[in-house]
Amino acid sequence: MAPIFAFRKRFTLQYTLILLLSGLASLSVMAETFTVSSPDGALDVTVVTDNQLQWSVTHRGKKVITPSELGMVVDGKPITRKLAITEHRTHEVDQVVIPAVAQKSSRIRDHYHDLHLVFNNQFGIEFRAYNDGVAYRFFSQREGDMQIDSELMELNFPAGATTLFPEEETLISHFERHYIPETIADINKKRFASLPAYMAVDDINVVFTESDVWDYPGMFLYGTGKSGFRADFPGVVTRATPMRGSEDRNQDVTFAKHIAETRGTRSFPWRLAIITADDRKIIESELVYLLARDNQIGDTSWIKPGKVAWDWYNANNIYGVDFKSGLNTETYKYYIDFASRYGLEYVILDEGWSKSTTNILAPNPDLDVEALIAYGREKNVRIILWTLWGPLDKNYENILATWASWGVAGIKVDFMQRADQYMVNFYEKIAREAAKHKLLVDYHGGFKPSGHGRTYPNVLSHEGVKGNENNKWSRDVTPKHTVTLPFIRMAAGPMDFTPGALRNARIENHNINHYRPMSIGTRAHQVAMYAVFESPLQMLCESPSSYYREPKTTEFIARFPTTWDETRVLHASVGEYVVIARRHGDNWYIGAMTDEQPREFTIDFSFLGEGNYQLDLYRDGVNTENFAEDYQREQRDVTREEKLKIKLASGGGWAGIVSRN
Repeated sequence: MAPIFAFRKRFTLQYTLILLLSGLASLSVMAETFTVSSPDGALDVTVVTDNQLQWSVTHRGKKVITPSELGMVVDGKPITRKLAITEHRTHEVDQVVIPAVAQKSSRIRDHYHDLHLVFNNQFGIEFRAYNDGVAYRFFSQREGDMQIDSELMELNFPAGATTLFPEEETLISHFERHYIPETIADINKKRFASLPAYMAVDDINVVFTESDVWDYPGMFLYGTGKSGFRADFPGVVTRATPMRGSEDRNQDVTFAKHIAETRGTRSFPWRLAIITADDRKIIESELVYLLARDNQIGDTSWIKPGKVAWDWYNANNIYGVDFKSGLNTETYKYYIDFASRYGLEYVILDEGWSKSTTNILAPNPDLDVEALIAYGREKNVRIILWTLWGPLDKNYENILATWASWGVAGIKVDFMQRADQYMVNFYEKIAREAAKHKLLVDYHGGFKPSGHGRTYPNVLSHEGVKGNENNKWSRDVTPKHTVTLPFIRMAAGPMDFTPGALRNARIENHNINHYRPMSIGTRAHQVAMYAVFESPLQMLCESPSSYYREPKTTEFIARFPTTWDETRVLHASVGEYVVIARRHGDNWYIGAMTDEQPREFTIDFSFLGEGNYQLDLYRDGVNTENFAEDYQREQRDVTREEKLKIKLASGGGWAGIVSRN
């Protein structure tokens, strides 16, 4: 992945020397103030070095992040107390990045101003100001190894700031959270959340997360009882023992007090905040991707994003066949036939394909995996295998080599449930080893993405989201939840929400059923997710038998690509609604979703080129208030002068495919 062009120039750093007097003493301490602004001048980052290091951020002159202390304790010593800056430099970067896998856009402008401060103790810090956000990271230039005892990050806001708080109960988590509306000052010191997290300062949005996390734990945000948060991290794991009754996937874990043991010369993770008064810009932001390290695996020509026929959501419940459905060869040939008929690239063999969840080199005796792989190859459909992380970790080099020798296309790794240093390193070593064997990776049951798609482009998706599978045991996945996700969880990167449910209901008619789940919201709400939700590996979660019974819906879904050349958010309000237009090649794909409130929008087609186009649309039917599966499909001609009014029912959706006549 290489930039097409790059432009760098020096620009003037403004800093002020401030004389601080302590009481009547004649001793003075010199404090330095540095500022760096976004290219458009809207965001200003101020950094003050004194007895401590602080940063603050304003948006068009309005305080957003108020003075907040930053620091680290390394080998028992704080690195940001009584600081002296030995070097400072600044520059501007304006370049275009071409991603190996176009999650949101096939050309990404990378434009920022950078402030680089070197301390007098072999550490330093770098700040970047973009038009849509700010970021910082520490770096070190020490010899040998070091122990990171703690990292200090305050994140303070003006009084009255609010949050949508993805609260956690424990550091052992699948990171599938609700977003709880709170006033930040009401969150006490015991409560904490995973990332990304959303904050609002009046009409200014802040989405805080991290990027380029390697050989280091993931961050959590803890309340302070004031209008701010502090960071904390899981410690280094000193003991992990199987938990009785679920030994294959759950562990009792003991953490040390220190958070990392790492090499002395390195950069640390980026801490970043998307900051904008325009809700649309949250979804369009590429900051997490841009701040990640570049491609580490070399050739990426073999990586093929695509859609997947998924088995676990529908519990292998196929019907209208003359064989017993289940975890057997006949059932998965049926999945392959379905995928082939509708042009889906992959079928996942989820839990149950192997002899046991711990013996993952031997197939279930009722499943001829190699025969299925060969059958799929004849049909242009490839196989992805599910695995628990623990059994894979014990023998990953041999296991991945063996699966590749069978002809497997990729792996879905599950139940990591941790974000400590060891687990972060597990993600990286599996991605790297999988790439050696040209295997795709989908991480489930674990933390959010932090730029993996740039560093390891074979990592196509992550869960870390309360997705459709929750319909099997809860009523958690409401339209309110699904229209919140694009503004928070999706800001971190691709999310494997697993859309495509065909059994749909309003919440008062919703029934929880593990084997025949139904979604909350309309059919069109689910269909619109194929344009709204980003995942280069995108699932079709429903039973193939059900899709066969709904050919108009299935054919429509199957036409959606999973990568995008261009993304434009047309209408958006955090947690209320979203309307997105995405381009793939010459065609445009539009998705609109609303919460429980019915809404009307006008789609301005001025993003189209000249000439005539055909719009194939999928909308809520007139009877969705009583029968959520009701929908209508229509075709009509449009041009770039068209302004089309659309209506969405409560919990509804709208989708369109625009192609040249």
